[in-house]
Amino acid sequence: MAAPIEEVDRDLEGRVEALGMELVDLEWSGTQIRPIIRVRIDRPDSAPGAGVTVADCGRVSRELERWLDEHPALPERYVLEVSSPGVERPLRRRRDYERFVGREVRIKRSGSGGRGGVLIGVLCGVDKGGVDDGSEGYRVVLRLSDGSTVGMEDREIVRANLVFRWEEER
Repeated sequence: MAAPIEEVDRDLEGRVEALGMELVDLEWSGTQIRPIIRVRIDRPDSAPGAGVTVADCGRVSRELERWLDEHPALPERYVLEVSSPGVERPLRRRRDYERFVGREVRIKRSGSGGRGGVLIGVLCGVDKGGVDDGSEGYRVVLRLSDGSTVGMEDREIVRANLVFRWEEER
């Protein structure tokens, strides 16, 4: 499996933002000889139906390829995939949770004592984490279908994404 290249990881977000887009996710796969770099982008102010386009992905891909082709730490043979985050967009950072308050989300969390598992609910808010140790942690609060609320620290979250429900035709 290809290991992330620190210099690429560090600089890629700034390059995507300079193109007027937001880096949603960055994933490395493939092999060390031929890494696959998967980049998911979005418009910083996107709304359902008004997100990133195929043309946006193409433009970002071309610009990143110019930079990556010259990058000394990257092998000559690599694959770059640039795409939208999709309708079930992953939530990775505090700003993602803040942006999508009021939307339905699915969160897989770790934990012992029965605190792990998958929760689906409406994202109620984000606030300062419960641990006062000087860390930059935050706490995510969900309202479940039974009306109860559940809070969890960001470090408990393994994976989170928006939930998309197809409208039933009548």
